[in-house]
Amino acid sequence: MKDKVVIITGGSSGIGKACALVFGKAGAKVVITGRRADALNEAVTELKSKGITVKGVVADVSVHADNAKVAAETLAAFGRIDVLINNAGISMRALFSDLDVSVIEKVMQINFFGTVYATKTCLPYIIANKGSIVGISSIAGYRGLPARTGYSASKAAMQAFLESLRTELLKKDVHVLVACPGFTASNIRNVALTKDGSTQGESPLDEGNIMSAEEVAFHIYNAVMGRKRDLVLTRQGKLTVFLNKWLPSLMDKLVFNHFAKEKDSPIK
Repeated sequence: MKDKVVIITGGSSGIGKACALVFGKAGAKVVITGRRADALNEAVTELKSKGITVKGVVADVSVHADNAKVAAETLAAFGRIDVLINNAGISMRALFSDLDVSVIEKVMQINFFGTVYATKTCLPYIIANKGSIVGISSIAGYRGLPARTGYSASKAAMQAFLESLRTELLKKDVHVLVACPGFTASNIRNVALTKDGSTQGESPLDEGNIMSAEEVAFHIYNAVMGRKRDLVLTRQGKLTVFLNKWLPSLMDKLVFNHFAKEKDSPIK
């Protein structure tokens, strides 16, 4: 990874910032993106204080032109692109029957089209360097979750897109990884959208009892170095994927019961 150039979308917090630290510590030059200049600058300052070579670019992954700007500024600063980590994402929590469809449109624009746009702009340089494209997906990409219709759909679409792309690039030695962390301690649930598009504000989970972003980043780094195809983390995540494949009717009931017990669950 020494002197490789890694772009991480949504890199100002959570898994994205943790990946910047892990890849940077391994010798990579890191570019992180984010929509908020203040949060991005704070992350850049923190990473630099830890010896990371890092550049921040204010960009919104849901805007195609912003992704072109990220690629251009990366090339101007470091001259190459080796790894793209599509990490930027947003969640939602509301029953579909209560939901304004604009919420799903926003989630799809960020989670799915953000991945499409970023990958499109970086692809020629990654092909030239036989590099890696990473999608930070979710167990929801394998198993649709109640009250997360838009989020589940966006992650399933991301996974299908990357699987198709991996097959297209089979003879070009480009590595494509779909990483599904499972529940991870981050702010994604705090800023999840509710039925009218407002933010949730408080996570329904006990954030202290789930996998840390730093641990997830370590696994992602190892998966990139090993050029793995898929990464499913946590015992719960692996069991969910397995049971949903072989016992889908049972999983309908198990998943319903699990999410019905959440704090302030809309599922009755």
